[in-house]
Amino acid sequence: MLPMTNFSPPFAITRASHVSLSVTDLEASRDFYRDVIGLVVTEETDDAVYLRGLEEAAHHSLVLERGTDAKALRVGLRVRTDADIIAAERHFASAGIEHERVEKPFQGPTLQFRDPVGTHMELTSSMQTVPRKMQAFDEFVAGAPQRLDHYQVVTYDVQAATDFWMGLGMRMSEYTATDGTDELWGTWMEVKGNTHDLVFTNGRGPRLHHFAYTVPDGLSLLHAADVAGAKGFGDEIDRGPGRHGISNALFLYLRDPDQHRIELFTTHYQFIDLEDEPLRWDVSNPKRAQLWGMPASNRWFFEASEFPGETLTEPLLQATPPTLEAYLGLH
Repeated sequence: MLPMTNFSPPFAITRASHVSLSVTDLEASRDFYRDVIGLVVTEETDDAVYLRGLEEAAHHSLVLERGTDAKALRVGLRVRTDADIIAAERHFASAGIEHERVEKPFQGPTLQFRDPVGTHMELTSSMQTVPRKMQAFDEFVAGAPQRLDHYQVVTYDVQAATDFWMGLGMRMSEYTATDGTDELWGTWMEVKGNTHDLVFTNGRGPRLHHFAYTVPDGLSLLHAADVAGAKGFGDEIDRGPGRHGISNALFLYLRDPDQHRIELFTTHYQFIDLEDEPLRWDVSNPKRAQLWGMPASNRWFFEASEFPGETLTEPLLQATPPTLEAYLGLH
């Protein structure tokens, strides 16, 4: 049976909030996210750059930290109030989940932990605010990303990850399963009312597959691709433009100078009403990931950013999705 949402969770998660990456050339990464992607630089220090989307009032949704290795440091979620941070501490203590309260620049109370499949997570209840730039149309460059929307994590145990997060109040909007079964290969879960804040897909993990920003329209995706080509990053277009079957969004994936993956996409449909049932896709159906056109490459399916200190574990399920290389081999 599919896991059930806990509608009385121990604390209130409200949305995907921010992601932290370790990068090996801070200035090159800053230039990529500012000039090729179109994010706004909010703040810079000697060792970190804080960026946000044009629509965002929160101080940052992307933190780049100078490091010797390229890693995915933390996936961030917002909770509603400071009291929810305290409730999360209580819950994790009772569940035997290691956690730590930390001080993070520009953030309110912040709690870090690992979920049961090793995803490095961070919860915060507030963040310093800055002026929104959603009507500063003269500053819309490249893809003009508006706001951070979601993350996708590669995990060796999709069922365990899904059980955990639905136990904390997330709802499943769509899922991929082994053909003819409900053996979970991928799950799309949300708390904010569209199709996903947090996604888990089957593979060697834990690793961060991508983080995603909304853009105003399909032309913004094309312009982002043109800008990437003009600035010498054409080879770093990892996939697209295309349209997902899951979520129905137009998309474009790019890789940064350290090969972290970012998605730009047109936002997906609402998933708010409790009578809405999750949509199911067979893993063999290529339309789930690409509604038209050819499937994604091996690189897109099997490469992702590692979390520091985590040992990669082979997936419990061995189902292999259709890839571009397999498609071309058959045709």
